[in-house]
Amino acid sequence: MKHLKATTFLIAAALAAPLAAQEAGGRLDIVVQPEPPSLMLGLVQNGPTQLVAGDIYEGLLQYDTNLDPKPLLAESWEISEDGLTYTFHLRDGVTWHDGEPFTADDVVFSADVFLRETHARLRSSLAYVESITAPDPLTVVFQLKEPFGPFISVFETGTMPMVPKHIYEGTDFATNEMNATPIGTGPFKFEAWEKGSFIHLVKNEDYYVDGLPYLDEVYYRVIPDAASRAVAFETGEVDVLPGGSVENWDVPRLTEMEGVCSTGSGWEFFAPHAWMWLNNREGPTSDVRFRQAVMYAMDRNFQRDVVWNGFGTVATGPVSSKTNFYSDDVTIYDYNPDKAKELLEEMGYDGEPVRLLPLPYGETWQRWAEAIRQNLTEVGINVEIDSTDVAGWNEKTSQWDYDMAFTYLYQYGDPALGVSRNYTSDQISKGSPWNNVEGYENAELDEKWFSAATMISPEDRQAAYNEIQKEIVDDVPVAWLLELEFPTIYRCDIKDLVTTGIGVNDGPRNAWIEK
Repeated sequence: MKHLKATTFLIAAALAAPLAAQEAGGRLDIVVQPEPPSLMLGLVQNGPTQLVAGDIYEGLLQYDTNLDPKPLLAESWEISEDGLTYTFHLRDGVTWHDGEPFTADDVVFSADVFLRETHARLRSSLAYVESITAPDPLTVVFQLKEPFGPFISVFETGTMPMVPKHIYEGTDFATNEMNATPIGTGPFKFEAWEKGSFIHLVKNEDYYVDGLPYLDEVYYRVIPDAASRAVAFETGEVDVLPGGSVENWDVPRLTEMEGVCSTGSGWEFFAPHAWMWLNNREGPTSDVRFRQAVMYAMDRNFQRDVVWNGFGTVATGPVSSKTNFYSDDVTIYDYNPDKAKELLEEMGYDGEPVRLLPLPYGETWQRWAEAIRQNLTEVGINVEIDSTDVAGWNEKTSQWDYDMAFTYLYQYGDPALGVSRNYTSDQISKGSPWNNVEGYENAELDEKWFSAATMISPEDRQAAYNEIQKEIVDDVPVAWLLELEFPTIYRCDIKDLVTTGIGVNDGPRNAWIEK
């Protein structure tokens, strides 16, 4: 949809380059951390589960690095001019890993029954759907109540994984015994799981794409700490370090090793966006001038260059530059301590302590919290760091027990899918750390978010989101930090490891090892 010139260039370059002969066979060892709680992707959608289960399950579509949809289980599709009818034509001859045929009835069951019950993020998109029908075994029709602009973006594996109707219909989804031995349509099949050590997947010999996958097997290795994961890569114990597997300062050292490559591609769909929630309900952070002062007080270029070793882009607002409908026509909060002090003086800030809750995901995040505390202290803000573990962080943020709290969330290619949920007042609810945790309320902007989501024309949506971004950046409901980059590190003899906007989470479907 965007960056057409870049897309054209890449295609041309690929056609001009000599084609390497893909070689079949071999094994990949990939780090997964932390260990997934489950591989049943319809029930659990956290990062580690998506990483491994993306090999086992599939959606109707996948998305390239420009976020354009591409065939997967659906080989083609049409969207009506009024934006209300989406018709998908499924591939013929696809089977589940147990040999049963995959049909349109599985799609209807997955989307209209199973995932409506189990998948909170998809459920909000399915609220726009009037009906899902299967006129024949290879055709599925989604009929919408009203247009929903980003609807074509909800069909990727992590958002709408297909689950087998013949296994789950009429059962308790959460306790079905097959959750332990997942059955999908993907390029790899579940083989074994040794808790605390590895998850073993093997080639799907009956995969519907001739010749794929090239690899014979994949081991996802559970290694408890970042230093040990780095050593495992150095010694050849593992072949792939997905983004975030090691501390940022280890990335340059590892990528300088002979025969080692890295890529920042494969995160375009997720576009991880980091910020600090600022409690809009009470205390100094409830004053917009304090929140603006925080933005001016932070040296985010330093944070990017030193804390994140250059792996990131300074965020300009709620929408990532990698996400559709981004605009930079907003107030830019450059590093300006004097401006921060002026705003604090204007509001009459008296040195009341504010609690800063770091994200307990490793040393990088602790260093980041310390860097921000130093910046804020220099302009007169009294910051107390309130460190905790993952469980404590989940509890404190979901119960609103903080003043400032680190987080990062995915954007899923469209503001209506991964951005608006963090700012609209209908998403203010205790118990979840994945919604409007800051408590920002703006009824006028709520209406603009909702309206933009239902527009059909991309041009109209762009204009609407331009206006939203301009207004919300001035309100500073959260302190936007960085568009994060998580480079994937791998051995250079592994080819075609990252081929989509979802990267290794799409599974090494096309990966092969050069011998």
